[in-house]
Amino acid sequence: VQLQASGGGLVQAGDSLRVSCTASGGTFRWYSVGWFRQAPGKEREFVARINGNGGMTDYADSVKGRFTISRDNGKNTVYLKMNNLKPDDTAVYYCAASPSYTALERAAYWGQGTLVTVSS
Repeated sequence: VQLQASGGGLVQAGDSLRVSCTASGGTFRWYSVGWFRQAPGKEREFVARINGNGGMTDYADSVKGRFTISRDNGKNTVYLKMNNLKPDDTAVYYCAASPSYTALERAAYWGQGTLVTVSS
């Protein structure tokens, strides 16, 4: 499975942005997908995840209520809609895919990352 993350950019605090993760080379609906982020000088952290049919989602406390993860299996794409962005959300956002919903941190498949910068 190959993953391509896209949609990052420079926004102002309070703005919204949607990043996408598009997959190729596998049966997409078999995979759970997670979003992770890594800010400069910090470790990578979990942001959100969604299972293969989209029926289960989970969020980090820091983004709960502001971010929404969704997927369109017909388009082999998972989305992360980010509302009310804060400067602390500035990071490179990575998507990862795994057959396991609970082990995405150890996923075998990762996208290349897309940079989100939030100015104050």
